[in-house]
Amino acid sequence: MTQHISYPTVGTCSRQIDIELEEGVIRSVTFTGGCSGNTQGIAALVRGMKAADAVARLEGIDCRGKGTSCPDQLAKALKQAL
Repeated sequence: MTQHISYPTVGTCSRQIDIELEEGVIRSVTFTGGCSGNTQGIAALVRGMKAADAVARLEGIDCRGKGTSCPDQLAKALKQAL
């Protein structure tokens, strides 16, 4: 079963993350806003990865002392979905 998640981000340049999961595996990620090259890169790197593995790698990454980042927000969205 495919699960669709729309996660409104907090504390980042991106405003929302849309995720498609299938049996705990990330099928697609799309960021609205943020640094286009970086968010496209993150999305490409996690595609096909188990959501739990992505959380372990991305959680806690900080951007410019904000206490969060686009990768960290993706980890939060995935944790919420799991």
